[in-house]
Amino acid sequence: MLRSESDNGWWLVTHPDHARLAGQFAEHWGNDLFLSPEPRADVLEGISTHDDGWAARDAAPEITKQGKPSAFSRELVGKYSAFEEIDLLDYLSVRRRAVDTVVRHNPYAGLLVSMHTFDLLANRADRSTIPPDQLPSLDVFLDDQKALQQKVRSQLTEDPRYQPAEISPERIENHFRLLQACDNLSLLTCVDYPGTANLLHALPVTGNSREPVTVERIEIRHFRLAPYPFNGSPLTFAFPARFIHSLSFASKEDLREKFNAAAVRKLSVTVES
Repeated sequence: MLRSESDNGWWLVTHPDHARLAGQFAEHWGNDLFLSPEPRADVLEGISTHDDGWAARDAAPEITKQGKPSAFSRELVGKYSAFEEIDLLDYLSVRRRAVDTVVRHNPYAGLLVSMHTFDLLANRADRSTIPPDQLPSLDVFLDDQKALQQKVRSQLTEDPRYQPAEISPERIENHFRLLQACDNLSLLTCVDYPGTANLLHALPVTGNSREPVTVERIEIRHFRLAPYPFNGSPLTFAFPARFIHSLSFASKEDLREKFNAAAVRKLSVTVES
């Protein structure tokens, strides 16, 4: 779940819906400066489905020790200490399911999801928030992801549907960076991040180089990007969310009752150059 606080409650967005929003961004990615992804369908599928493994858990949300919805929040942007709010073994199970589900259906897309998952846990997670006795489980998970990636890369070299350039390490790295960028912009949207941020990596542009992208909030869910990576400006995207009229919850059952009773509403985000 992703959460955004208001004066009298929370906007909650599920991980799969957040990923669908990231996929919408990816569909419009590319212009005279920024390169569009190819093979397009596989990359878009990886970005749009990278958090599908969260569906079951998001259907039964948990609460934190403070009685808040256990979710990604604006406080976690730029760092990742969420293990204070979620059991690590439960989290790894969700992440493994998210990768395996996509790999079985589309190995190319699944490779990107695995790379995203590995980067999140190896390079961005705050290990100090993880109980020491659980760190070996994390490291085993990371080793498993590296092995899976190598296996899928080998499979792709034998797949006649792909040209060598489409499965080159550089092309796959570019697509991984695009997943990260679209995921990050969706996170900024869903938590309505109030400051200036960047899309994590420099992104591929014409001339065989890469450019970092800065995101500046103009108003609620309205961002200016520079340099601008999309094929039109302004662009507006819709995504589903639920509003829960309570700032804290007595129990997870209290949250789940209110979450299930809340109407699904459409929010929107606008991006411009």
